[in-house]
Amino acid sequence: MTSIPRFTREQLEHLDKETLIDLVLLLQDRLDELSQRVEKLEDQVAKHSRNSSKPPSSDGLSKPKTRSLRRSEGRKPGGQEGHAGHTLRMKVNPEHVEVHDLNQCPYCDSDLSAVAVSEYVRRQVYDVPPVQIEVTEHQGESKNCPGCGRQAQAAFPAHVTQPVQYGPQLKAQASYLNSYHFIPIARTCELLGDLYGHAPAWALVAEANQAVAAGCKPALVKIQDQLLQAPVVHFDESGLRVAGQLQWLHSVSTQMLTFFDLHQKRGQDAMQDIGILPRFTGWALHDHWASYLAFEQCDHAFCNAHHLRELQFITEQYEQPWANEMSRLLYDLKAEVTEVADTASDAHSLAPDRLVHYEAEYNAILQRGFQANPPPQNLPTTKRGRPKQSPPKNLLDRLDKHRSGVLAFIYDFDVPFDNNLAERDIRMVKVKQKVSGAFRTRHGAQTFCDIRSYISTVRKQGGNVIAALQDALAGQPFIPLTVAD
Repeated sequence: MTSIPRFTREQLEHLDKETLIDLVLLLQDRLDELSQRVEKLEDQVAKHSRNSSKPPSSDGLSKPKTRSLRRSEGRKPGGQEGHAGHTLRMKVNPEHVEVHDLNQCPYCDSDLSAVAVSEYVRRQVYDVPPVQIEVTEHQGESKNCPGCGRQAQAAFPAHVTQPVQYGPQLKAQASYLNSYHFIPIARTCELLGDLYGHAPAWALVAEANQAVAAGCKPALVKIQDQLLQAPVVHFDESGLRVAGQLQWLHSVSTQMLTFFDLHQKRGQDAMQDIGILPRFTGWALHDHWASYLAFEQCDHAFCNAHHLRELQFITEQYEQPWANEMSRLLYDLKAEVTEVADTASDAHSLAPDRLVHYEAEYNAILQRGFQANPPPQNLPTTKRGRPKQSPPKNLLDRLDKHRSGVLAFIYDFDVPFDNNLAERDIRMVKVKQKVSGAFRTRHGAQTFCDIRSYISTVRKQGGNVIAALQDALAGQPFIPLTVAD
């Protein structure tokens, strides 16, 4: 930053006109530069998890005091009408029955031991029986062959490979606790010891994870193939600490499928290497990360939850009415799409007249925004790249240029309003990092991504996770159902 000489009043009175003009122009430039720096710093301080893409963990102990982006739907708390509920039901044939004798009247102390029972009042208790490790010994017969004279031995089952080892059920549970519930390896062993009276070594968990990851490879290939055929796919990415370095976790998912992959880069190179987005031809739903837009063979839809947070920031920080108007419009659009989709099962988009109406309103709000945020004037011709603009102007340009992707959910009901599905999927991997810390090796991080992809897909398709893990250990992993299935 160029320093500006300081003058006393007396010195300024002796300066000629040209020198004074040069000094005023220099001060104006400096004032503009400092104003931009102050605005940028104020914007950074004003941003939090509810008006930007910053994670909630960055808010610290002082949570932001602002209105929630969620709109009340007028429903009372608790289960809604038509909800099936999960109340325990009486079992017709319980495993155990305990009869409690009544030998004395609790009211008058009369002897009831010889009185016939008129009825039984039933109560049932659901509980887990005591469990413990069981050891199964496999004995292979060994015989001398009279034909060839050699010593022959019976074959052991394929999963029995060592003199002493753990079985697939315990391995599946160890991997489930560590990979799905994010329990660290040491505590996983402690938990198994508390439950079964036998605490395995840490190596069991690592070996179980490696075996599951290897066994579920066919399922991962099938997941990728089905993602390429899906009409709408959610994409997201997030930083992950691996071996002391920043790596990038890439998420590709639908309501029925989840796929995670790890890459050292975030942008186009990673997306090319992962190989799904370059071949995808449906709707790709994501935020406005520019790298996604380089792939032109697919249609792009944008997460409106991100837009709502940015609009809230502009409303709070810049107090521009158009931002609040655009937020209300997006909320109204979402509500109308939900209502039409619920009442008309054959509807795939809003009616043509409603589309025209909302397109005109959308454009009118943008024009009011552009009037409040004109393009920068008197831009220097020596600087390279795009001219620097304010956050409101940047958002307006994006909403204008990509309006078809912003409003994709009103043209095609298959396209969701937001990208929350991908964020929910990827959040669990971030939780893993918070609970257990960073990954020590890239191989361990990739193993976790493979297992998490497999388990998440099994869970989305209503499968039993423990059984699916055992199937993977047996080399017969759960294969996700296709759309036709």
